[in-house]
Amino acid sequence: MHWALIGYGTMGKWHVDQLRGLDGIRILGVYDILEERQAEARAKGLRAYESLDALLADASLELVTVATSNDCHRDIAIAAMKAGKHVIVEKPATMSTGDLQAMIDVSRETGRLFTVHQNRRWDEDFLAVQRIMREGTLGRVFNIESRVHGSRGISGWRCMRRYGGGILLDWGVHLFDQMLQLIEEPVVSVYCACSYVTTLEVDDGFKCVITFGSGVTAHVEAGTSNFIHLPRWYVQGEHGSAVIRDWDMNGEIVKVSDWETCDAAPVVTAAGVTKTMAPRTEETIRRCPLPAVKSDVRDFYRNALRAIRGEEEQIVTHPQMMRVMRLMEALLDAAARNEVVHARI
Repeated sequence: MHWALIGYGTMGKWHVDQLRGLDGIRILGVYDILEERQAEARAKGLRAYESLDALLADASLELVTVATSNDCHRDIAIAAMKAGKHVIVEKPATMSTGDLQAMIDVSRETGRLFTVHQNRRWDEDFLAVQRIMREGTLGRVFNIESRVHGSRGISGWRCMRRYGGGILLDWGVHLFDQMLQLIEEPVVSVYCACSYVTTLEVDDGFKCVITFGSGVTAHVEAGTSNFIHLPRWYVQGEHGSAVIRDWDMNGEIVKVSDWETCDAAPVVTAAGVTKTMAPRTEETIRRCPLPAVKSDVRDFYRNALRAIRGEEEQIVTHPQMMRVMRLMEALLDAAARNEVVHARI
């Protein structure tokens, strides 16, 4: 499959590196609006198309990846599909449900594959949580907390609203996509609070609560002013809890082994005593390691190739893409109104 990249920035270079030597892909070249990036591509032995029109006019080109700023995704993807190319866009697919529907409509009209690069589905921390839930390790799960924390603010075009900046669109799209893969039931209400610590133009962090139809809750958070990081994942079930502290998979599962013995010695604090919050004794719990789930993110591209050939369904589907976009719009609405928004998503 002859492939080219549009947008040779940080993620664009990552795509090129991932596809070098991948069976079934031949890299034809790249295009970027910045001449210094064009020159960098040439220095690395890549063809730099002289313009976007020249790239789209290449009849030998079959598949493109769009890794530009978010505001460009719709128009470039639509132009590429109308030029006969299959299209992968970086996340988020675009900036609104209306724009996304337009892209899906063109995909159907042209018969070209259109999908979004939700690469965090291959993160091993996410896959470990997914296995814990699917295998019923904790019994009925009633709450999941998912967080990513940084301490350097946000920079570049992601600071600017007109380019589709903001951490909810940038990182929220990953976390929400993961959560909707974990909890396969309708969302019934959302609440969201955004922060503006390092920039006033776009959100540089958010905290939200998503409630699902059965009452399961998801606490999803991203921050860029966190100098002490909270756990990446915290999962609560009726028979125990699991924690994944970081992307290096430090953490554990703690399960109850003896429901009958639940007494404990009171905890004495400087201002009083509590028995309710005293920890369980070690003989009534069992500590287990996290499951190890290995992955290869290049399976995303392998799936795209097979989907184009009609050998299997694309992994990141149009309904999934639309559901994530609808959820993000509901969360931004909740943040703007500072109230819980009830919506079936």
